[in-house]
Amino acid sequence: MIARWLTIIGIGEDGYSGLGQNARDALAGAGTIFGGKRHLDLLPEALTAERIAWPSPFSDAYPMLLALRGQPVAVLASGDPMHFGMGATLTRYVAADELRIIPAPSSFSLAAAAMGWPIQETQLLSVHGRPIETLFKAFAPGARLLILSNDGDTPAQVARMLSQTGFNSAQLTVLEHLAGVAERRIDGTAEAWSHPRCADLNVLAVDCGKAIPPARIYSTCAGLPDAAFEHDGQLTKRDIRAVTLAHLAPLPGELLWDVGAGCGSIGIEWMRAHSSCRTLAIEANDKRQYLILRNSRALGVPDLQIVRGEAPAALQGLAEPDAVFIGGGMTDEGVMEACWEGLKPGGRLVANAVTIQSEMAIVGWRSAHGGELTKLAVSYAQPLGGFDTWRSSLPVTVYAVRKPM
Repeated sequence: MIARWLTIIGIGEDGYSGLGQNARDALAGAGTIFGGKRHLDLLPEALTAERIAWPSPFSDAYPMLLALRGQPVAVLASGDPMHFGMGATLTRYVAADELRIIPAPSSFSLAAAAMGWPIQETQLLSVHGRPIETLFKAFAPGARLLILSNDGDTPAQVARMLSQTGFNSAQLTVLEHLAGVAERRIDGTAEAWSHPRCADLNVLAVDCGKAIPPARIYSTCAGLPDAAFEHDGQLTKRDIRAVTLAHLAPLPGELLWDVGAGCGSIGIEWMRAHSSCRTLAIEANDKRQYLILRNSRALGVPDLQIVRGEAPAALQGLAEPDAVFIGGGMTDEGVMEACWEGLKPGGRLVANAVTIQSEMAIVGWRSAHGGELTKLAVSYAQPLGGFDTWRSSLPVTVYAVRKPM
C-alpha cells in the first residue's frame, strides 16, 4: 500500500489567506506543487516546494504527476476540486486511497449565496471546455441555472441563445471573481444584453422566466414533435419513436449505437434522457450527417458522435454499446450479425421494420434469438372536404431482444 501522496487543494480568489490549516500544512510538506500560474502566484514565497505550472497540452501533466507517485505532491484547483474540477479528472489516474482532497467553497456555492438561490432548486452547469449548445436542453420556463462560463464571451453567447429560443426576458447576472477583491456583478436581460466582454473568471446566473411563443421548449421525455428535427423524410415519427425509446430503455452512462441514423432522432433523444448517456450515430449519407450535426446542437446534445460510414464495416473498432437501434439496413448482409456481436452481454437490440423484407429478417432473427415483436399502426386525423377522417401511416414492426449474459 502506498500512502496518500497526492493532496488536491481547493483554493479561491482569496488565495492562501483563505486556506485552512490542513491545506497549509499539506503545502508546507509537499515536495512539488502543481497548479495554474494564477493559483501558484497566490502562494507565499516561504513555501520551498518546486512549483510546476500546468503544461500545454494539459494531458502532458498526467505522466509528470504519476512519475512522482509516492512522494508528497500537492495540486491546486479552483473551489471544490470534485465539482467540474481537477479532482474529478485526477481520480481517473490515481486510486482514491492515494488521494487526499481538501475542498474550498465552489464557484456554484458562492454564486448561489450571492443570488439567494437554494442550490437544490437550481441546475448547476458548466460550459468550461464544453460545447455551449448543451445549454439548449436546460432552457425551460421558470428554470434557474448557474453556469460556469468558458470565458468572458460566454454571457453574451448565452443571451443570444436564450433570445433565439423564445426566452427574451430571461434575467442574466454575471458574477465575476467571486470572493475576491475584484468581485463584480453585472445584471441584464437576454434581449437587451449589450455589456462588453466580461472577466474570463465568471459564473453566469440565469433565471429563464417565461418564454414567448413560439418558443422551442421540449420535454426530456421520449417523443419530441417531428418538427423539432430537420430531416429529409428519414425520420422515425414521434409515436413510433416514443415506443422505440421505451424498448431501448436508456440508463445513465450508457452508450447507444444508432445504426442508419437518418436525421439522428433516436440517438438524440437517447442522450436527452440523461446528461451522461452517449450515442454513436452511424450514417453513410453526407447530407444526413449534416442534419444529425445540426439537430444534435439545436436540441442540446452536441457531444453526439457521428460515425461516417456504412454498416457493418463502419462498426468495426467502435466502443462496445449497451444498446443498439437499427433503423435501416437490417436486410444488408452482415448488419444484424455485426450489431449483435458488438453488443454487450445483457444489452438491448431494437430494430424497426417497415418493409416486408425487413420484417422477415427480424422474424427470422427472433426465431434464433428470442425477443418481442410489436406491430404499431398509427392513424392521424386529417381533413377530408368539410370533415375529418383517419389517415393511417405505414405500420411499423418493432423488434426488441436482450443479449444473454
